[in-house]
Amino acid sequence: MKAGFVTWFALRVLRWLTRAAFLAYSFRVMLDKASYLDAFSRPLRSTEAWLFGLPVLAIALGLLELMMRDRARIARPDTFRLVLRSD
Repeated sequence: MKAGFVTWFALRVLRWLTRAAFLAYSFRVMLDKASYLDAFSRPLRSTEAWLFGLPVLAIALGLLELMMRDRARIARPDTFRLVLRSD
């Protein structure tokens, strides 16, 4: 396998794992809110960091994935392209 393809695939897997981690952490916070809040019912700094940092990391990984797809010369999916016929 080529290194570009392997890097692109690794970034893709990491992006999906980051999204899953964000959803799991959000669900965990919703189930037990008391342990993620301080005495004034504000979210802890660590909770804010995880809930903000994981989606930002997923976006950054997505952008790196797009860059690696172009560098590895992997064809873009043509899912929503308009098909013009010359009938």
